[in-house]
Amino acid sequence: MGVCCEAKQIHVRGCSIILLQPYVHGWFWFAIDDFASLSSANLFLAAVPDAGTAERIHQLASALKRVHRFDGRLIAPERLHISLFALGGLPEGQHCAAWEAAMEVRTAPFQVWFDRTASFRGRPGNHPFVLIGEQGLRGLQSFRQMFCAALARRGMRRLANTNFTPHVTLLYDARDVDEYPIEPIGWTVREFVLIRSLNGHEHLVRWPLWV
Repeated sequence: MGVCCEAKQIHVRGCSIILLQPYVHGWFWFAIDDFASLSSANLFLAAVPDAGTAERIHQLASALKRVHRFDGRLIAPERLHISLFALGGLPEGQHCAAWEAAMEVRTAPFQVWFDRTASFRGRPGNHPFVLIGEQGLRGLQSFRQMFCAALARRGMRRLANTNFTPHVTLLYDARDVDEYPIEPIGWTVREFVLIRSLNGHEHLVRWPLWV
């Protein structure tokens, strides 16, 4: 299985990066030349649901908000995601290593699905209410382990930690609730995305999954 698209190689401060053109947002070409901007930005790698699934998750969250009598604001459909790695605040050399690790990971698209909701501890009075699962997230766990190995080979073992609980945050609320089963909801992960979070989510780079 492969992806047919044009590749572009760029060189930034001694770092050679190959990116697949159709998956690169225009903002990236401005930011990549300014590692100070990247280092100070709230950047993270994530798996993002397709638009249809995001809307279904949002509708589910709306119903559960009423059931649990939450007051918190729902996360907008376009901001729903599964966080993989936080990259904000990294020194410039580690940004290079992260890009290279992202290009090294090869795996076929895989399914994810969530079958429970729960509240995480979070900050006092601000508990994340999330989708969680187990069996339906094994493919994602395996993918992240491969990514961790690629990061570790580049001296980034601290970033490649094993503390990972895959989830989708639906809202934040002062109240917390117990774990509760739901009808499974999920999607096929076909890419992972570099996201810049600042008054919304901006997708800077998309890496398609392929072998």
